[in-house]
Amino acid sequence: MAWSLDEFERSLTAASDNTRAAYRRDVESFVEWCERGVAESPAAVDRRLLRRYLSFLHTLGRSRKTIARQASALRKYFAWLARTGAIPADPSVGVSVPADAGRLPRVLKADELATLLDEPPARVVDADPEHVRLRDDAVLELLYGSGLRVGELCGLAPADVDVRARTVTVWGKGGKQRRVPISEPCADAVRGWLERGRPAMAEAIADPDAEGALFLNARGHRLSPRDCRRIVDRRSSSPTHPHALRHTFATHLLDGGADLRAVQELLGHADLATTQRYTHVSKERLRAVYEATHPRARSRPEPEGS
Repeated sequence: MAWSLDEFERSLTAASDNTRAAYRRDVESFVEWCERGVAESPAAVDRRLLRRYLSFLHTLGRSRKTIARQASALRKYFAWLARTGAIPADPSVGVSVPADAGRLPRVLKADELATLLDEPPARVVDADPEHVRLRDDAVLELLYGSGLRVGELCGLAPADVDVRARTVTVWGKGGKQRRVPISEPCADAVRGWLERGRPAMAEAIADPDAEGALFLNARGHRLSPRDCRRIVDRRSSSPTHPHALRHTFATHLLDGGADLRAVQELLGHADLATTQRYTHVSKERLRAVYEATHPRARSRPEPEGS
């Protein structure tokens, strides 16, 4: 019996390209392990073998988060095999790994945001032509100002951004669409990119898919997540991942008093619990709420004659 990896990948119609590729890689790793004499086909896999594989990953020093992701991919794979009748029962039922709370991305400080958005290093300003500077400005404003995932930003088309209404239409995980407001600086940055930056870079388009892309790279292709990481790396004053901009966006909204469910909608989270884990209330906000509401926290006048 074949492992049917191509068919499994095609069955993931609701997942993004990145998610499908990640599931494929995780299941392929398991298949390679099985083909070392452990199991010849999915029909030979049972729950004990799956747990043995996850233990093997632990001995390799894989993080709990990575093992949990591998377990999730295997559950998806074997559930699909059972649903299509390729195997009589799903051996992954009951196989789990304790969730790893992980470490949330850090929240960028005011000076770090200023370097990224307003005051890029001189080495960048001197080296980058105008169209690259305009593109990078628009990319960074969208990542922080609207909290987009990198994959969502890379998938945008020019028509998805309405600079006059100051909104961007995003296709998120699972093919779900949402409309997110953009700030005035972001609208100005996107307008500058569309009017002056993109036409200059569009002359080098070498890929039909790039014709409909909002953002392009210097090779004439649609901007990729890796390109976004390079942009953030070059512009930041300290090591920063693009996801930190999304986390900072959400944290700053909560710090400003935004409703958690409103932030959930802006981030495109299906489950409020994801938003609760993804964002955190800063110590400053906790202190402000405490001092504003708790009667014993308020300053009291000193007794006369003291």
